[in-house]
Amino acid sequence: MQLSIDFRSKIPIYVQIVEQVKQQVAAGGLPPGEQLPTVRQLAADLRVNFNTVARSYRLLDEAGLISTQQGRGTYVVGAPPASISGTLRQEALHTLTRLYLADAARLGLTPDEVAAALPAMIERWRQLGIPPAEADPADGGDPARRG
Repeated sequence: MQLSIDFRSKIPIYVQIVEQVKQQVAAGGLPPGEQLPTVRQLAADLRVNFNTVARSYRLLDEAGLISTQQGRGTYVVGAPPASISGTLRQEALHTLTRLYLADAARLGLTPDEVAAALPAMIERWRQLGIPPAEADPADGGDPARRG
């Protein structure tokens, strides 16, 4: 299992782990029956706190994506049901939104300024097919102008 943690991200590490495991299961990189590293092993590999990985595994278990069998290990069960997957996505979106608004407030932006900026960024995302954060400001966000 390959996970990449961004320690500078505002997204909590446990959320990064949950989302990456979900993506790998959905993409077939982690098929049902695949054994995951132990909590201690993954924590050591990622250089994060044991409790962070334990929280991620607990959330994945509650979502029905993995199953931890005492004394045997943790295994991929399969893709979560759509209802649970939707709930996890909404929780992640809520976390991202709170962090975004907190950062905007720290910059001294008003709610009206933030609300005015969003529609243009969302429209740009629709046009480019990639989120604006992935667009390079030097090329105006146009992937066709990249070298």
